[in-house]
This record gives sequence, C-alpha cells and structure tokens, in this order.
Amino acid sequence: MTAPLLAGRRILVTQAADFMGPALCRVLAAHGADVVADARPLDDPALPARLVQEAGAIDVLLAHLALPAPTTPVTAVEDGEWRRLFAHMVDPLPRLARAVLPQMQARGRGKILVMGSASALRGMRRASSYSAARGAQLAWVRAAGVELAPQGIQVNAIAQNFVDNPTYFPPEVQADPRFVERLRREVPLGRLVSADEDAQFAAYLCSAAADCFVGQVFPVSGGWVA
Repeated sequence: MTAPLLAGRRILVTQAADFMGPALCRVLAAHGADVVADARPLDDPALPARLVQEAGAIDVLLAHLALPAPTTPVTAVEDGEWRRLFAHMVDPLPRLARAVLPQMQARGRGKILVMGSASALRGMRRASSYSAARGAQLAWVRAAGVELAPQGIQVNAIAQNFVDNPTYFPPEVQADPRFVERLRREVPLGRLVSADEDAQFAAYLCSAAADCFVGQVFPVSGGWVA
C-alpha cells in the first residue's frame, strides 16, 4: 500500500485562518501531513521566531502571508499603505527563515513554500503597492532558493490569481454575469481555479516528489499568467 504523499511531514502553515489557509490545511492533512496551523498575522517582528520555537521540528514552512489588496491609484499610495503591505507580506520572510533554517540545515533537508500572487507577474491597474510587495516575495524566493539548494533545502513559490476564495470571489461576485464574462475574456481556463486545485499543487510542492524544484515561481491562474 502506497504511503500518503505527505506522511511523516510536519508542515507549519502561517496565517492559516485567512484566504487560502483553511483549504491548504485541509488538503495537507488529507495527504497525511502533521499540520501546525497558526492564525496570527506576522507583522510583529518578534512573532516569527516565537512561532517557530513553539512549533518545534518543522519539515516544511508554508509561508502564507496575505492582506486584502488595496485599489489605490499609483499617485495616491501613501507611506502607511506601502509599509503596512511590506510589514505583513515581506518583512516576515527573512525572520521566518532565520528561525526555521538552522534546524533544516542541521538535518540537511527542508522546504519553504511561499503562497504568493500572480499580480507580481502581470501589470494591474490600481495595484502598485500590492504588486510591489508580492514582487518582493517572489524575488526573495528566487534568491533564497538558489542559495539554499546545495544544502538540501528547496524554496519555491506559487503565484496565484483567479483562485476561488471567499475574500475576492464570494458567491455574489461569482453569480454576477459581468464577472462571468470577465472570466471568459481574461482567463483562458474560463473559470476560477478551485481552492482544492491550488492546495493540491501546494501539497505536491511540499512533498519529496518536488525535490527537483529550486527557487521557482509557479503561476496558478488559469492561464491569466502563462
């Protein structure tokens, strides 16, 4: 009998109650992972280290860092908005890495998977601050990935958009004919990627089957970004 994909893997999921967090935790657990789910946002500089210490041994860090995207024109983006986005979505990455990498380096294996956004890969109006923060996440993944690969640690990212979630695509939005037409016009798939489809791909990237991927960014957007 084949063992579950993530059997024996302990996976820490950050900000687990928001956005993709519930779907990720459910799917990872279904694949046999021991999921450590933490709901706290990580804008407190001291929290990432404390979180990893509380979690103990971690095979995979799934850095799920998210805020609702502002829709501010580029000329109206103020310092507070910019700093808030970076404080929640970018600044925690090196703090989490400093906390979790020593144990991974000691074992000679480990994974970090960042749940990012395809808004960093394709220009969007009124999204300059959000896209900049998401772009910084992906740049960090690429650099950290190639640096840590020789140590047996894989760092990768999923860059998603048009994935079903209650924040951006609640039932009333999905039922709107204008939104249905927008999907047909902008997304080659013609529909939203389901939360399970996205989470299943994340589970694969957390598994030993994906050990060959290093510093890569995988768009999951129904073809909105090819």
